[in-house]
Amino acid sequence: MVWEPVLEKFKELFGGEGDIGVYFAPGRVNLIGEHTDYNGGHVFPCALTIGTYGAVRKRADKKLRFYSMNFECDGVIESSIEALRPEKEAGWTNYPKGVIWAFGEHGMKVEQGMDLVLFGNIPNGSGLSSSASVEVLTGFILKDLFGFDVSGQDLAVIGQYAEQKFNGVNCGIMDQFAIAMGKKGQAIFLDTATLQYEYVPLKLEGAKIIISCSNKKRGLGDSKYNERRLECESALAQIGEVIGINALGDLSEEQFERYKPAIKEEICLKRARHAVCENQRTIKAAEALKHHDLALFGKLMNDSHVSLRDDYEVTGVELDTLVEAAWKLEGVLGSRMTGAGFGGCTVSLVKDDAVVSFLEKVGEAYRNKIGYAADFYVVEIGGGPEKIA
Repeated sequence: MVWEPVLEKFKELFGGEGDIGVYFAPGRVNLIGEHTDYNGGHVFPCALTIGTYGAVRKRADKKLRFYSMNFECDGVIESSIEALRPEKEAGWTNYPKGVIWAFGEHGMKVEQGMDLVLFGNIPNGSGLSSSASVEVLTGFILKDLFGFDVSGQDLAVIGQYAEQKFNGVNCGIMDQFAIAMGKKGQAIFLDTATLQYEYVPLKLEGAKIIISCSNKKRGLGDSKYNERRLECESALAQIGEVIGINALGDLSEEQFERYKPAIKEEICLKRARHAVCENQRTIKAAEALKHHDLALFGKLMNDSHVSLRDDYEVTGVELDTLVEAAWKLEGVLGSRMTGAGFGGCTVSLVKDDAVVSFLEKVGEAYRNKIGYAADFYVVEIGGGPEKIA
């Protein structure tokens, strides 16, 4: 069992007495609908079977003791529930601390500390939402340990609040929602403006989802993520003066073409065009999957990457190399970057008989151009957070 070493490490560090619980929250991959979630559009993610495991025990005092098997050199990082503030030296522990703080801000004050050991098998900095996985895992643990009455949607909203207000990343709702609401074998078609959602079965007969990790690390907070948000907000403010909308996701492509002269800066026009067209692509992609039209779904994935490369400018040479190598191969139905960009991963829809060739040839093309290897994951679609021991 993947989680057993986490429990053993917990006992080694903190002792084996008392009631120790083991929990899991998945990572996620977004199949299509990138940089639409903060623009009031649709997204189409699914939870994965890889994610974050946590062994935890409630304490009688106020102390927090955190340890990550992914950052062993950091050792045990200590703080207190009476000192919940973001600190650079606190590193990754700002994510669970932020969620504990956010629960308090939502009227659910945590009065006791805890010991927590984490292990994640999501590649760090990959764009598969390791931070959101830690946030949802922490929220689920708090719900279980302290009996808080929160739904999966509540966990998503609180996790997003923690990332925005505590960690300073102005993220959308998609990552936390996909993780908190994941369902095995299903993607989530989510309207980020209303949080209305629909589960769509991922019937990929004869095909696999492959995630290609560029191994170029990126941090959302110091990336151009917030800059892109501001450019979209500027476009929305200008186009909103001529047509009454609350978000770029409210526009059809035809409406955007009609009213786009209101956007004065070329750069903001490009960002808005991506937001509008990507939202419409996502709506079409969900319909295509419902009708088992994998060819159309794949084409929309390809179009998405082009838009992210040319209009949103968030791909970079690493992601473009992975995608362009995939596009050249027979049996690849579609390939695109996934996540915020600036490094991270691509997601590809590949016919079963082309998987071996994909791993070999895309890997070779990437290594030859970039100078180091990419990692590949043929993934399964998993469920949401759970207590496993």
